[in-house]
Amino acid sequence: MAKLKLALYWAATCGGCEVAVLDLNEKILDVAAAADIYLWPVAMDYKYKDAEAWHDKFIDVCLFNGAIRNSEGEHLAKLLRAKSKVMVAFGSCACFGGIPGLANVADREGVFARVYGETPSTDNSDGTRPQTSFTVPEGELTLPYFYDTVKTLGQTVPVDYFLPGCPPVTKQIWAVVQAIVAGQLPPPGSFVGVAEKSVCEECPRVKEEKKVTAFVRPHQVIPQPEKCLLEQGLICCGPATRGGCGAQCVNANMPCRGCYGPTERVTDQGAKMLSAIASIIDATDEAGVKKVVDQIVDPLGTFYRFGLPNSLLTRVRV
Repeated sequence: MAKLKLALYWAATCGGCEVAVLDLNEKILDVAAAADIYLWPVAMDYKYKDAEAWHDKFIDVCLFNGAIRNSEGEHLAKLLRAKSKVMVAFGSCACFGGIPGLANVADREGVFARVYGETPSTDNSDGTRPQTSFTVPEGELTLPYFYDTVKTLGQTVPVDYFLPGCPPVTKQIWAVVQAIVAGQLPPPGSFVGVAEKSVCEECPRVKEEKKVTAFVRPHQVIPQPEKCLLEQGLICCGPATRGGCGAQCVNANMPCRGCYGPTERVTDQGAKMLSAIASIIDATDEAGVKKVVDQIVDPLGTFYRFGLPNSLLTRVRV
């Protein structure tokens, strides 16, 4: 049987998904035995012209991680979509926008003003900003155009499968690789390497009647190891988050951050989590409710940490 042709690419991302692939450890040799890797920026040198020279559908499977932040990311997403038979949104940034998607609280000008003029460590009295092109004696230097809005991969090109996680769990990556090799992938459009149930249903912690009178942040307490974290006043996004990760964070005594995205029946993960929080606040009047809610630091960054571009909000109006 002919070996698969595999491509991996990263756009707006931290690189953790690439490391997760390496975390396959010795199984990476099994991947190499089943597939020839034609593109992998973290591990191989490549040039745009190399990918542009492939005929359409040359690549069997592309694992594309990262959100679409600038013109370079969009160009490579469209190029690799044309060159690939199967496009996989690999990781939460590609699936939902991820941490880079939180930049949708501003536009391009707002981001540049903050980064190049307002941060305490910035010394930029000349107001220098990145330019898309600059002429030097050796020729013209160029940079990608920085967009106003961060988008998901699926908002940019058609995606065949979605494998979420920040990063995806290694055992799930391997399971998906095996399914690809065996030709046993589910119908296009499916989420793979995930569970139908929520993280709460995977969580082994004891859950009783949830009544919360105050919220705390993880660094402020040492949680009881067997009791539901949400009942201890920690914002745990398990009720609104798709399972499949094995509840790794809560098993490590840390609340779920929501990186696997909304469950199948949930349209907006942040709204679902807000509803869950509202249902457990133990207060007798509006002032009491406000006092408890005000203890939640950065609600947008908490409830939409991984999915603002993919939510009903998409971005703030500016």
